[in-house]
Amino acid sequence: MKPPSSSPKGDRAIKNVRLDRLLGGMGYGSRQEIAKLAKLGGITLDGRDLTDASARIAPTSDLPDRMTVDGRPVDPPPGLVLLLNKPIGMTCSHKEDGLLVYDVLPPRWRRRDPAISTVGRLDKATTGLLLLTDDGDLLHRIISPRRHVAKVYRATLARPLEGHEAALFASGDLVLEGEDKPLAPAVLEPIGPTGARLTVHEGRYHQVRRMFAAAGNHVEALHRERVGALTLPDDLAPGAWRLLAPGEVDRVFA
Repeated sequence: MKPPSSSPKGDRAIKNVRLDRLLGGMGYGSRQEIAKLAKLGGITLDGRDLTDASARIAPTSDLPDRMTVDGRPVDPPPGLVLLLNKPIGMTCSHKEDGLLVYDVLPPRWRRRDPAISTVGRLDKATTGLLLLTDDGDLLHRIISPRRHVAKVYRATLARPLEGHEAALFASGDLVLEGEDKPLAPAVLEPIGPTGARLTVHEGRYHQVRRMFAAAGNHVEALHRERVGALTLPDDLAPGAWRLLAPGEVDRVFA
């Protein structure tokens, strides 16, 4: 069977790819394993068996609605973006000991090529909104300082705010310990005596914690609420994730 090459709006620039190469890059196995699975009728496209592993198909965003592998919808093709509600104690790493953000994803996703990576990092003690993607161009667009993508954090502090912090953070003159370049202006909104919401447009190492340390305070708990105009859903439990639609990804740059 020669599958249709048409693709939905927004996917027209995507080129057709051999089935065995596509599924191999998505972690389903070697080309030989995929060829064997196809011959056994384990892959369907638009309700019909796809037995030729050399068939070329368009890896469009609607593929999970059209293709099954072993009776289940195929995983999203390259270009996926995930939103994870990162819990405390989870590490944004591929190699460190303990629970990793990648451990909550399907095991075969560790074999995907291109690989899935976090968009920036949240430290082990920080919770909240974390994006992951296999789209390298998108990742760099989000983390690039030139894009000025806002990151909004809610901090719980060890001591009450003293009143000078908002002006210090907004000045554009604050230099963190061990650095020589001032931070870009940031916006502080007090939330009670020991709470604060902070909006930054950079992603330096432990930036929020170091900013409050420079102001003479200590962050006891830190939670990221928003990236750009994309907020963490109230119904997404800690440790849970979901795929983002293209329109939701656009909100990052809104």
